[in-house]
Amino acid sequence: MNLRKMLAGTGVAIVTPFTNRKFIDFTALGKLIDHIISNGVNYIVTLGTTGETPVLSAEEKKQVIQFTEKHINGRIPIVIGMGGNDTQSVISDLATYPLEGAIAVLSASPYYNKPSQEGIFQHYSAIAAASPKPVILYNVPGRTGRNMDVKTTLRLSAVQNIGGIKEAGNDIQQVIQLLKNRPDDFLVTSGDDDLVLPEMACGMDGVISVAANAFPKAFTTMVNYCLANDFPAAVKINNQLLETYRLLFAENNPAGVKAFLSEMGFIENEMRLPVVPLSTGLHKEVVNYLLSNPVK
Repeated sequence: MNLRKMLAGTGVAIVTPFTNRKFIDFTALGKLIDHIISNGVNYIVTLGTTGETPVLSAEEKKQVIQFTEKHINGRIPIVIGMGGNDTQSVISDLATYPLEGAIAVLSASPYYNKPSQEGIFQHYSAIAAASPKPVILYNVPGRTGRNMDVKTTLRLSAVQNIGGIKEAGNDIQQVIQLLKNRPDDFLVTSGDDDLVLPEMACGMDGVISVAANAFPKAFTTMVNYCLANDFPAAVKINNQLLETYRLLFAENNPAGVKAFLSEMGFIENEMRLPVVPLSTGLHKEVVNYLLSNPVK
């Protein structure tokens, strides 16, 4: 399966809405899925970090997968987050979670235990061998405490059943080296909303975005301009979104995007501890931005 062809463009790392009693709000989740799809995104990623997976039980994760697959009903592809820092636990989840409707799984590099590059390689090799779906690597050193270097990524790109990477290392030089040397069918997509435009100018295939939860039409249009090599048009939209990027990530993800979505009427502004809503001052900036900004 050529994920580079199938997942080019804009993916959305979708949030998990909660009620004011901290239960999963499936009604709001359905509404948000429809909003995202109707505004042109290419695929949805569920159970990513933006979906607050560290505070979801195993049963809740399975319910989210089943609901999402049923509600999307084949309209766009689904990628499911299946990562962890215990290799055997991830392998067990791959065997027991309902992954039938997914096109691929997205697996974050091990966090906290900070394995060596060889440890990262062996972790992903074991996951790829066990996975019923193609694996997308996820390098996010800001959360894991360990960068997956280009040599390790390229080595993994030759492993059967590994089809791409979500690169969120916030390092353009690393991106350039990866893009220069990747196999032709290896997907390289961004995990940094604020760097999508320059990274796509270097040859990235798209993005798995947080901002596109709230602004799917504008963000997807910008990415599509990049895919078409119309970077002047992409720059105009990106400039309108620059303040959005700051507000989204100033304190915490997904607190930022949930503040936007709550003010837009899609979800309640609810998270589970240890994540808390934006501070009063920053939330007011979000409100002011939405009142004064034409981005949709």
